[in-house]
Amino acid sequence: MGHSDRLLMGPGPGNPYPEVIEAFGRPVLGHLDPEFVALLDETNERLRAVFRTDNPLTFPLSATGSAGMEATFCNVLAPGDVVVVGVNGVFGERMCDVASRLGAEVVRVDAEWGQAIEPQRMLDAHPSPKVIAIVHAETSTGVRND
Repeated sequence: MGHSDRLLMGPGPGNPYPEVIEAFGRPVLGHLDPEFVALLDETNERLRAVFRTDNPLTFPLSATGSAGMEATFCNVLAPGDVVVVGVNGVFGERMCDVASRLGAEVVRVDAEWGQAIEPQRMLDAHPSPKVIAIVHAETSTGVRND
């Protein structure tokens, strides 16, 4: 069973490199296999270098961006915490919804959909938030927030 090749140009999924397709053809390692554990340890070490942290709880999450955001919020926010959220598209709105459901006080920094949010506006929105959150690549509008 197969299908013809496609060039995927949307926000995801995308076309994998040939090396990735080849890797999917290799035997699967179990999550307790010593080779897998060593590979995961190396991956975690490299992630800590990328994120410039020594936090031993740094690890990859196999999920959508929204699932990653929700997992992060659920582990960082508590009822009453203040979170500043930049909103200029669907996924910024989603961050507000998740934070609100967790009982956080959401301080919105709104911009017209499709317009980037200036970083200083985020910093000026509240004197001491626990979290400042913005979608870097707001795929619903095509805007990039830096």
